[in-house]
Amino acid sequence: MNNDRVLCENRQARFNYEILETHEAGIELLGTEVKSIRAGQVNLQDAFALIRNGELFLLNMYIAPHQTTGKYFNHEPRRTRKLLMHKQEIRKLEGAVTQKGLTLVPLRLYLQKGWIKVAVALVRAKKLYDKREDIRKREDQRDMARMLKHR
Repeated sequence: MNNDRVLCENRQARFNYEILETHEAGIELLGTEVKSIRAGQVNLQDAFALIRNGELFLLNMYIAPHQTTGKYFNHEPRRTRKLLMHKQEIRKLEGAVTQKGLTLVPLRLYLQKGWIKVAVALVRAKKLYDKREDIRKREDQRDMARMLKHR
């Protein structure tokens, strides 16, 4: 990620899920969707990916309708969008999702050489005690940093 511009990030995913591996995917968009994404009017909060008939789809991602375009030519905000990946990668992900009971979640939407890409992660849901442990570790690190800073 050397000169990629992050357009939207799903911060909640890192808290709710244990990230096992990430993959890069292209995304099939309409013109008004691209304009809205570049304007920063996108939300990945409740989005997830599914594999249907050997193809990868992104569901529930919200892209606000474009401001200056009329209703007739505008897009539907929460429509299903196709993700573009190689067949081998999709088959590998499909195996992990069906056998191990894992989930595909988008982590961030970014601009790479003029193309909008999605970082999709293979994740496992965290239990409540895992979340508490992460919070405790974060607080301990903050306390240690404060102690070192005051010395």
